[in-house]
Amino acid sequence: MTVWDDLSGQDDAIALFSNAAKASKRGAVDTSGMTNSWLITGPPGSGRSNMGYAFAAALLCPNDGCGVCPSCVQVRARSHPDLTAVVTETVQLDIKTARELVERASMSPMTGRYRVILVEDADRMVARTSNTLLKAIEEPPESTVWVLCAPSEADLLPTIRSRVRSVRLRVPEVRDVAGLLVRRDGIEPEIALRAAREAQSHVGMAKRLATSEEAWGRRDASLDGLLDIRTTGDAVRKAAQLVAIADEDATANAADRDDKERAAAFRSLGLTPGQAVPRQLRGQIRELEEHQKRRAKRGQVDAIDRILTDSVSLLRDLLMLQLALPVELVNEHRRRELESATSSRSSDDVLTSIDAASRARARLAANVPVALVLEAFLISWTTKQQGAS
Repeated sequence: MTVWDDLSGQDDAIALFSNAAKASKRGAVDTSGMTNSWLITGPPGSGRSNMGYAFAAALLCPNDGCGVCPSCVQVRARSHPDLTAVVTETVQLDIKTARELVERASMSPMTGRYRVILVEDADRMVARTSNTLLKAIEEPPESTVWVLCAPSEADLLPTIRSRVRSVRLRVPEVRDVAGLLVRRDGIEPEIALRAAREAQSHVGMAKRLATSEEAWGRRDASLDGLLDIRTTGDAVRKAAQLVAIADEDATANAADRDDKERAAAFRSLGLTPGQAVPRQLRGQIRELEEHQKRRAKRGQVDAIDRILTDSVSLLRDLLMLQLALPVELVNEHRRRELESATSSRSSDDVLTSIDAASRARARLAANVPVALVLEAFLISWTTKQQGAS
């Protein structure tokens, strides 16, 4: 077992980071592969943060990432004293967090040679936040390693991009993801393969589908009836249903975590569950609640983005059937439904609808209300469908 075992279909990147970790050790003959500022990019589900944590574990491990020593176990639990993990649970990475990171970067490591600062969603930094980090990333102390993760280099300011070594991950093959689910999570091969295919090789989503009937049910419900939309009224009603599904999905993900955080906060303040919060402590509880609300907003946006991704997969399948291309469908169990819809729209209309999904994502990023985003997407689709009939 090594820290690299849970990564799927990224052999080139694993080799690069493994060699860099070996080059970082004291006494290494060739140190050219190591640098102190990294950027890991790749599409959603490619395993950017997992790769970053594996690299951090290899840097901090005395055995080049053995996966079983106390150091590796601590990194896996995100509790290593020399690892600072930044998980952006809200829509943006704020300036306060950036300043705290700069301060952390100046500190010496406690147990090993390096202090590793890993930012999972570096693309959520606004310009002011990025500029706060710029000097620390450009000239980090010899004992500090920055690992930034983002979908693409274009998501970061040019000043940041020019100061990091960029490593791009590829989308893993469906069968690689399915194999990981079978090997790591004990999922039945047939279920793992369907989950990996419908998640479009997104490792985290594939695991969620394979282990949660509710999550799979929400995905199916979001796609039900999309190909049957004919009128603007149909589109508006479906948009409202999709917003409800996204809210349910976000709530399901956050509820257990919110309860645990609130209970932990009560314990740390010496309060018992259900006890009235003293006035002098209400500010701390209010701050936690505000953070949870911001995280819930991001959860809803992420759920809407996933619905758009799944909708595009349905459009893509429809296009493949229209063009009679011999490829595997993402939504294979909907083949009959898709075949029935091939004559209702032209391939040009399908491509236009796919473009509409891209515009919907841009509107989400601009903080347009999610209901309006989905209505515009589905009405655009409907207009084209009516024009084809």
